[in-house]
Amino acid sequence: MWRRIFAILVARNREFYRDRAGLLWNILMPVMMILAFAFIFGAGSQDQFKVGIIEGAQPEAGATAFLATRHLQFIPVTADAVAAAVDKVARHQLDLLLDLHDTPRYWVNPESARGYLVERLLLGAYADPLHGTSPGRPLDATVAAPARQTATGLALSYADWALPGILAMNLMFSSLWGVGWVLVRYRKNGVLRRLKATPLSAFEFLVAQVGSRLLVVLFSSLMVYLGALLILEVPMRGSYLALLLVYIAGALCMISIGLTIATRLRTEELADGLLNLISWPMLLLSGVWFSMEGTSTAAQTVSRFLPLTHLVDAARAIMLDGAGVVDSLPQIGLLLAIATLLLLIASALFRWD
Repeated sequence: MWRRIFAILVARNREFYRDRAGLLWNILMPVMMILAFAFIFGAGSQDQFKVGIIEGAQPEAGATAFLATRHLQFIPVTADAVAAAVDKVARHQLDLLLDLHDTPRYWVNPESARGYLVERLLLGAYADPLHGTSPGRPLDATVAAPARQTATGLALSYADWALPGILAMNLMFSSLWGVGWVLVRYRKNGVLRRLKATPLSAFEFLVAQVGSRLLVVLFSSLMVYLGALLILEVPMRGSYLALLLVYIAGALCMISIGLTIATRLRTEELADGLLNLISWPMLLLSGVWFSMEGTSTAAQTVSRFLPLTHLVDAARAIMLDGAGVVDSLPQIGLLLAIATLLLLIASALFRWD
């Protein structure tokens, strides 16, 4: 008995290390994960507080002293994104928002402990722009502080914030492996070779695969969302139609990526490795688990080129910020354009055997 077990064990090990693609992936994957986290968080120590600064103003003495304060992360806010930034203050996502234009002002949530501390730092910098809040400083050294504005609201829980990304992550994995890996298995088992003898064209076959997987992905995403809604009472401030359109566009994009990867592969192991190579950078750099605001500049730049980033951003804008269909059209259009292009490429490169 032990001899037979040993023979099977040796045979399986030989099968593993002779599959060079699978062996290489098992060795490289942990190393790539370590390098990825170093790339994302390679900007040094992370700042403790987040302060939004509305762009386009020249800081005066008090503001200059505040901007020089250590352990504050200053996030630029464009003029057309002020309302969204105020909402972040209300939800405790920003500790303070500062406007240094003609009439300086700032927004803080009075219920936020972190906001209270940053506000003390701001007022201290204006009270003594040269040396901070030194005891005995003459009153004539003070500088008029910005006007205080409040933005009240309950803190956004991590579960509420993460849900759109988790739905997108589930959609990505189901789309990539549900089409890419299965298609390679069909090729390896000879199913595609038999279909080649029928009048079915490659484009028709791929469109059918897209339609089938789209229904499965949307149904599973709906079940996850309903379960979260029942258990956690997650917020939904935007349009359900917009959310549906965003996830349809995202699913089509991810399915097309899976099809493109699998058009010529012959082994499931290689397909699995390539799908991991595609999915893990998107998972780490698309803001699924953590905000990209605190990451390195290079990581944020790469993030903007990933389809999952636009899917997650659009879903969060709908669920948390109340965005509608019109607001989501840029992301929907981009995802559909990528899906169309990749589907055409996949149909041109597709091989039955």
